[in-house]
Amino acid sequence: MPKDPAKPPARRRRSRRRRLMGLLVLLAAAGGATWYWLHPGQAAAPPPTATVTRGDLEQAITALGTLQPKDYVDVGVQVSGQLTVIHVDYGSEVKQGDLLAEIDPKVYQARVDSDEAELKILEAQLAQKQAQLELARQQDARNQKLWKAKAVSEDQLQSGIAALAVAEAELKALEAQLDQARSSLDADLANLEYTKIYAPMDGTVVDITARQGQTLNANQSAPIVLRIADLDTMTVWAEVVEADVVRIKPGMPVHFSTLGLPDRRWEGTVRQILPTPEVVNDVVLYKVLIDVANPDHVLMTEMSAQVFFVQAAAKDVVLVPLAALEPAGEAQARGVPYRVKLLTPQGAESRLIHVGLADRTKAEVLDGLAEGDRVLLPVAAGAQRSGGGGFMPRF
Repeated sequence: MPKDPAKPPARRRRSRRRRLMGLLVLLAAAGGATWYWLHPGQAAAPPPTATVTRGDLEQAITALGTLQPKDYVDVGVQVSGQLTVIHVDYGSEVKQGDLLAEIDPKVYQARVDSDEAELKILEAQLAQKQAQLELARQQDARNQKLWKAKAVSEDQLQSGIAALAVAEAELKALEAQLDQARSSLDADLANLEYTKIYAPMDGTVVDITARQGQTLNANQSAPIVLRIADLDTMTVWAEVVEADVVRIKPGMPVHFSTLGLPDRRWEGTVRQILPTPEVVNDVVLYKVLIDVANPDHVLMTEMSAQVFFVQAAAKDVVLVPLAALEPAGEAQARGVPYRVKLLTPQGAESRLIHVGLADRTKAEVLDGLAEGDRVLLPVAAGAQRSGGGGFMPRF
């Protein structure tokens, strides 16, 4: 039977395919060995560690707030008229009693002049009535004597008595008109004085709401001309949520920084907690007031402040990251027990420690660790706890 001439070429193709597959396997193995040789550290990354340090620690409640002058006054006008001149500008330093602005006094000066003229007329009438009263008294006294001597009639006697009573009544009425005129003069003199607006306190002009030449109407409402504030003492109006406000008390120490000067720290104490809250987006916020000295006037109105209400503080203590702690039991006299994995020359060692105060990233070590020790951090959980979103030690 004759052989198939196609078989030898098929065997040669299979042989070439096997040699090609073997070559690819060798190349892949060589590439892997080369990558491993070039990147030896990525084969097994060591677990993350942290160093135990020493420093200060505080347990605080945080809030946002705005700055306002502690003492300020809105200076308004008490009479209507045209504002003819303003003697101050923004930022002017004023003392109590300084002249700030003036209103056109012509109308009020005219009223004063009219009152003074009317007063002079009444005073002249008063002198006339006093003379008439003295004449009536003399006539009555003479009639009394003549009546006893039977030299005057009873009708003349009664007429003299009546004339005396009328003169006395007219004098009293004129004296009352004179008192009224003096009161009107005093009121118009006061209104004339009100055309000059004086500073009611020492401070700085922080706002001017009226303009020179503007006509102000004091009959409808009291128009505000400007605001004077004492910038030597500022007040932080902090907004504290209802869950935290119960832990804040008057006299509590506070420190804060501003948006423009985040590295500068101001300190003060809680002056007052306002009892009426403000609800913003269904969040109940209470206003807490903190006074702070501001001699250099760096703090200004409406500045934003990051506020820290200090509940407790520890100075120069051993500190460990919260991410390294694992709960180990209930609180004891020496603090809360936790376990850490301490890195030693012999390897990782589990150790029981006690912690005290804590913030969002670290805790105070009461015993079990020393400055410079290195502790292991959990690979997965450590990243979550280190950001402040994990557990906090109990106190």
